[in-house]
Amino acid sequence: ADGRRPSQAPLSPRAPQAMTKRRRDGPDGKSAAHAKSAEHERGLRFVKFLTAAVTPFHAVHVGSKMLEEAGFARLEESDPWRGTLRAGGKYYYTRCDSTLVAFSVGPAYQAGGGFKVVGAHTDSPALKTKPLTLHGAGNADGMTQVSVVTYGGGLWHTWFDRDLGIGGMVLTRARGPDGKPGPPTKRLLTIDEPVLRVPSLCIHLQTAAERESFAPNKESHLAPVICLAAERQLGGSSNNGQQGGVPASGPPGGAFEKKQEPELMQLMASRLGVEPEDIASFDLTLFDAQAPALGGTHSEFVLGGRLDNLASCFVALEALIDAAASPGPDDGDISCIALFDHEEVGSSSNQGAGGPVMKDAIDRISEALGAPAESEVAKMALRKSFIVSLDNAHAVHPNYRSKHEGTHRPVMGGGCVIKSNANMRYATDSITSYIVRELASRASAPVQEFVVKNDCPCGSTIGPIIASSIGVRTCDIGMPQLSMHSVREMMGTDDLTHCYKLLGAFFKEFSSVDDHAALNPAPVE
Repeated sequence: ADGRRPSQAPLSPRAPQAMTKRRRDGPDGKSAAHAKSAEHERGLRFVKFLTAAVTPFHAVHVGSKMLEEAGFARLEESDPWRGTLRAGGKYYYTRCDSTLVAFSVGPAYQAGGGFKVVGAHTDSPALKTKPLTLHGAGNADGMTQVSVVTYGGGLWHTWFDRDLGIGGMVLTRARGPDGKPGPPTKRLLTIDEPVLRVPSLCIHLQTAAERESFAPNKESHLAPVICLAAERQLGGSSNNGQQGGVPASGPPGGAFEKKQEPELMQLMASRLGVEPEDIASFDLTLFDAQAPALGGTHSEFVLGGRLDNLASCFVALEALIDAAASPGPDDGDISCIALFDHEEVGSSSNQGAGGPVMKDAIDRISEALGAPAESEVAKMALRKSFIVSLDNAHAVHPNYRSKHEGTHRPVMGGGCVIKSNANMRYATDSITSYIVRELASRASAPVQEFVVKNDCPCGSTIGPIIASSIGVRTCDIGMPQLSMHSVREMMGTDDLTHCYKLLGAFFKEFSSVDDHAALNPAPVE
């Protein structure tokens, strides 16, 4: 139940590959521009992942399927784990359907083994529907709009004049023979056709000052159009001309039912195979309906929305799956990925990095494997642990070169970026950056360095949040990209493989590097 009409040919995740093949293959069927490579194939797999992962719910769903196909067993947080976890096992669980934690237990694990964690986030800046979707202007001047809210710090001007789809999590209630609704069921919804649009104002109706400084009001200028009011009347969703939100056949209900946009409710219901009145709740996000793709003359770029930070989620998944498939016999640690929701809005939530997700994971895994939480053994394990905070980085922009510091100038295709900030907007320090560089050297994976200019503000990541809450060594890194927080971003295809190699070395060789780099306390002078 992905929300597509039966008569509609679904957008195949392989479509970007097919388009690339048609554009580049010669008469003999072989690539005219470049040979097939591991980097290119990984880029195509990521495009497929990105096409399906239109919201954090979808990202977790797709990631869970990848893990299950690789033999990871699903856990429930509401069940006991003691007696289930074992050395050599592979497991995953989700929280609130938008955060994903997966881990493998080393074959040589003993109580007190350390944790090798890659942390990333599943969310991206976007337009989301408000709880009550009926737009306050009604059918203003013959057009029907949907009420939306901005999520995170997006480049909102890039959302104008884009063809937008919509998707997310919907709760539906099936009705029994007596007509009463039953318990709610969670349904994933994907409508990847251009059903919504935020039109810009033509240049002829703008003043000179407005043309010079495009500054849309987020409340009044970002409401997308869903249909013409006349078409809505013909379609039968006018609610008999009344202002209420549900069709006349719906329940009387309260404000939630009465203040929904009928056209949107009808659209959702038709895709899910239910009646509008069966929709009990929803969490919906708008997205660019243009499919992600590989671009550039040699397919050296990935183009699409949500690269920040689904690129990190994808690479972390592939690296963990492959590392868990062939663990070293002496591996006595836990290899783990934690993909959090709500990073773009501060991480302070039940499923965010600022919540208890990471501590709960470490405590429960340790305790189930014989190291009770808060015990000395568990605290020793933290001292052996390391977190890679993986979040895309800022590549040098060819048209704004002065925005980067003179010697810290990461480029797309040049490998992962080690991000440092003296004011601890990133969690990297001299020791953790050294360890990452050593791992990169062993993996033959190039790395770059980044610090923000003194006259520029600096963003932050989940790194400092987790490092300060659980006290584990952390390094902030990321794949370089352009157009961060735009509706459509770009990054280097090869960086997916550079990052994959680095994470593979982290899961397989961290203990060796850490032991080699073990430093005694600085001597007292």
